[in-house]
Amino acid sequence: MQLNLRAYIWYKFLNSLFFGVSVGSIFILYTPLEPSIYSLGGIFLALSMLFLAKWYDVMMNLKVFYKVTLLVEMIVLIFVGLFLVFNYSYMTALSVYVGYQITFVFGNYLVRMETIALKKTQLLSFADVAKQKGYLFGMIISYMFYKFLEYLNIVDKKIQVYDLHVGLLLLQICIVILVIKAFKK
Repeated sequence: MQLNLRAYIWYKFLNSLFFGVSVGSIFILYTPLEPSIYSLGGIFLALSMLFLAKWYDVMMNLKVFYKVTLLVEMIVLIFVGLFLVFNYSYMTALSVYVGYQITFVFGNYLVRMETIALKKTQLLSFADVAKQKGYLFGMIISYMFYKFLEYLNIVDKKIQVYDLHVGLLLLQICIVILVIKAFKK
């Protein structure tokens, strides 16, 4: 298996663009959850990351990196889709929160494996620049999107966030496609 650098850099850009666009919506999406849920989520996250770190010796290869990257992006795709189908409810908020916590479990592994896979400082720099540009553009797009909806007199925050997730679903489909293209057999 080989890494297609161009597709991987575009993946990193779009992945961070997704994060930048979606970051503000989380406050509306998670509204039904009690604060204690965040504590439980943090405990789950810490224990899961601790467990996963014990398996690094088996996981530090390109094939597992690909599978974990694709798994993480598919989880995000599923939970964005679930939100669009089931809209706002306690169970939807809890499901989305759990889904994101599951993806965060793999965060340290993915960063470490990216460092190993890209090897050269210049390639790591390209990836980090793409991530920062994606996040920045995502935040700008998010801001402009919300202001555009306000201009159209769509001021209900739940409707705004729901509408945003339609675009996020399309973006996440592109992200999954890029992950598949980024890892060649």
